Amino acid sequence: MPYVLGVDGGNTKTVALIASLDGTILGAGRGGCGDIYNASAGTLWPDSASAAVANIEYTVNAALDAAGIKAADLVTSVFNMAGADWPEDFIYLQTAMQERGFGRTIYVQNDAMGVLHAGSSNDTGVSVVCGTGAATGARAPDGRTWHSSFWQDQAQGSSLMAQRALDAVYRSELGIDPPTTLTPRILDFYKLKTVEELLHLFTNRLQRHQYRIDQLTPLLLDAAQAGDNAATHIVQEQGAMLGKYALAAARKVGIEGTAFTLVLAGGVFRHPSQLLANAIIETVRTTSPAVRPTRCRFEPIIGVLFTALEAARVAVDDALLERLMPTIPGPALFKTALDYSNIEQAPATGKGGR
Repeated sequence: MPYVLGVDGGNTKTVALIASLDGTILGAGRGGCGDIYNASAGTLWPDSASAAVANIEYTVNAALDAAGIKAADLVTSVFNMAGADWPEDFIYLQTAMQERGFGRTIYVQNDAMGVLHAGSSNDTGVSVVCGTGAATGARAPDGRTWHSSFWQDQAQGSSLMAQRALDAVYRSELGIDPPTTLTPRILDFYKLKTVEELLHLFTNRLQRHQYRIDQLTPLLLDAAQAGDNAATHIVQEQGAMLGKYALAAARKVGIEGTAFTLVLAGGVFRHPSQLLANAIIETVRTTSPAVRPTRCRFEPIIGVLFTALEAARVAVDDALLERLMPTIPGPALFKTALDYSNIEQAPATGKGGR
């Protein structure tokens, strides 16, 4: 019996789903960082790319085991990957997945593209992903595509927002900027008494890489929602920049000024505050006033699975959705460090990617 595989690999996690051609999800797997630029090599792997492939392989094998099938049963597989940026990256990932037999037909795409299919009914428009990092993708009705890749390194997501929050606290402590409620919020989070202790925590030679700062982003959004000026400025500035990249993506595929779908996705948007989303939408509407903003109806991996099914010549229609939706795994499979329902301190990771 034939099956399809969808894989969504980011910096926080890699998720794989296997479905039969009628849309029923039969197996799921979860592993570590799938970004060939940012996965931690450690002592087992010579470089980040090898470590990422090992994480992807582990994740796919877990899904195969859960589904009770073999890789040879996969007719079509789609790998939606952070780190699929340059032509050589696509070749590397395609070759690695083919060597492991993960599908008779294998497609690799940048992770910003899978979000479109999870949020846009016709798989066209612009996607803005804001998680640990940020990414933007676009697909036009005529098939043209573009993704931001390294063009967007200056506008990263949660990691940059958290660093901006720390910088605001440091400047406030020196009297350069006015007082901010970010100071007590962040000190309390790390159980510290002074800003100097906070600065030392992140800059001392022996310990500076032991904490991940992206978990400060919910505190930043809380403060902005409560009206803190410094926090509000950071969030609105980041939203405006993300909106500018969305417009750039729309221009690249020729849909700027049209009523395209704008899909907002990623862990940062799970926070109840609408300030970031509103800033993005307001910026996009400066040249595309008819834009149709939306949130992902499904997790991005479901959009990847849709792409795999369509590549296997299966129509993603209402009947298929009725079979698929009851089989979508529970939220534990998708939880990340940016799940605001349970914020905890965590070990450091590499620089955030998309």
